[in-house]
Amino acid sequence: MSKIELLTNAINQLFSSEIIRDTQLKYGELTLVIDAQHICQVLTTLKDNSQTQFEQCVDLCGVDYLDYKNDYHGKRFAVVYHLLSVRHNWRIRVKAFIDNDSFPTIKSVEHIYSAVNWFEREAFDLYGIMFEGHPDLRRILTDYGFIGHPLRKDFPLSGHVEMRYDEQEKRVVYQPVTIEPREITPRVIREDSYSARN
Repeated sequence: MSKIELLTNAINQLFSSEIIRDTQLKYGELTLVIDAQHICQVLTTLKDNSQTQFEQCVDLCGVDYLDYKNDYHGKRFAVVYHLLSVRHNWRIRVKAFIDNDSFPTIKSVEHIYSAVNWFEREAFDLYGIMFEGHPDLRRILTDYGFIGHPLRKDFPLSGHVEMRYDEQEKRVVYQPVTIEPREITPRVIREDSYSARN
């Protein structure tokens, strides 16, 4: 039995179909798809159970599914957790979909994996995903006065404001963007059957 099959069997024993909405095998790794309200329960079980023992969360990232595919009608935001079990030498991906598209909120897992502290801050800063219970949720990559979240797919390419140094005031000032918005890279949609040879 392969490692992926062993892991899949362990996951099936630990969780019901009400908690795990879907399992996918992509890029040689198992992906669990869950709803955001189950994130603490799922990650605690994956970490503490002797069958899985995912001791480390090596990455966390936000995802914005706005305009993902023409036929996609699911939830807009998700948080993806990449877990590693050193003991068993396997990895798993947990994708938690968030219910509220206008104000995406999910519980912080910083008390389960302390390494996600800055990962959660990054997802908050760039996607606007709120992590309930995070001890210090503030911007990490953009300026404190920055408006919006740059990795949301509805964020304008040129931003909302620009800054410049004002010689008369002897300080940096913010002002509305003065450049005209433009499409830098044309959006090309290819059919699934498209081949480079065509």
